[in-house]
Amino acid sequence: MVTFLPSRPGRLADVPSFDRGIGGAESNVACVLAAAGHTTRWISRVGADGFGDHLVEAIGGYGVDVSHVRRDPARPTGVYFRTAGDRATDAHEVAYYRAGSAASAMTAADLDLEAVRAGRVLHLSGITPALSADCLTLIRELTAPHPTRPLISFDVNYRPALWRDTHGPEILLDLARGADLVFVGEDEAEEAWGITGGPSAIREALPEPELLVVKQGARGAAALPALRGQSCLPQRGYPQGGTGGRNGTPQAPGSATTPRPAPAQGTYEPALRVDVVATTGAGDAFAAGFLSATLRNLPLRDRLRHGHLMAAATLTTPGDLAAPPPRPLADRLVALDDTAWGKLRLGPGWTQADEDERAEKEARTP
Repeated sequence: MVTFLPSRPGRLADVPSFDRGIGGAESNVACVLAAAGHTTRWISRVGADGFGDHLVEAIGGYGVDVSHVRRDPARPTGVYFRTAGDRATDAHEVAYYRAGSAASAMTAADLDLEAVRAGRVLHLSGITPALSADCLTLIRELTAPHPTRPLISFDVNYRPALWRDTHGPEILLDLARGADLVFVGEDEAEEAWGITGGPSAIREALPEPELLVVKQGARGAAALPALRGQSCLPQRGYPQGGTGGRNGTPQAPGSATTPRPAPAQGTYEPALRVDVVATTGAGDAFAAGFLSATLRNLPLRDRLRHGHLMAAATLTTPGDLAAPPPRPLADRLVALDDTAWGKLRLGPGWTQADEDERAEKEARTP
């Protein structure tokens, strides 16, 4: 959808103008992963209008494959407006205009499901099933067992304003139980499901996914693998006949490019100290960083740290999307010991550190 960002702080009623941007949890993740060097595809439905043109061109500009995005001549592209406040403290307003949008008309019948399932990871969010009954049916089909089903990544993304159905929390819990990798905020688990016991309590309510990642805001994040013998999805999460590598060559489970199961023990990683400019999009960036490290088969600690670094890149910029840190810089920071990691403090422009260092070195070279 198209996002309208306020030109200044204040109530929506008082903001005189807005800057146009792109928004959407899944497209944000795809853009960040593409900017980080991964091959990504965004599949959706937009209107045959100027806003639809903008979305396809802007997302494609990040290097995302948009060739499977459908254009709907009868329905508009969804839009939303938000204030400059902090969503985490409820000091914000959001006005969604998505009822009857092109995206709300998505069905399994009008999507190329082979293209949807062709990647190594299929990332979904709890926002899409809130748009319509057809979208809910589609997400249920994509999270159901299938012989070519890739690893299913599901970000709960509970948005009460989108759920006209009072059963939204129960629906999201059911969908999460069908995924392989689930991202959920500790605060949204409490709001949606009334769970107050932290990551372990959320894990008890969600025993099925192979891996549960609980985001704890400025404190950090925890990743909890399924207990041995507890997972109901032993056959899920790894391509079986799908396209694995960038060149479309099928990859065998356990190969260098196939995401492997997480270690048997869970882990926790504290968040970085960040000079926050804006919070919107940070959760999507965290998911992208974690998925990027998962695709690289990095250890669980490193996956969480890459998630924190991607989130920090977004937190230190005003928009929903930010240029990720160069991989060498990110890998160098992730490799720090716990003491050095805890001392890091990142502010605006930190992702350009490697480029600045390279330019300075070249300037000193005779």
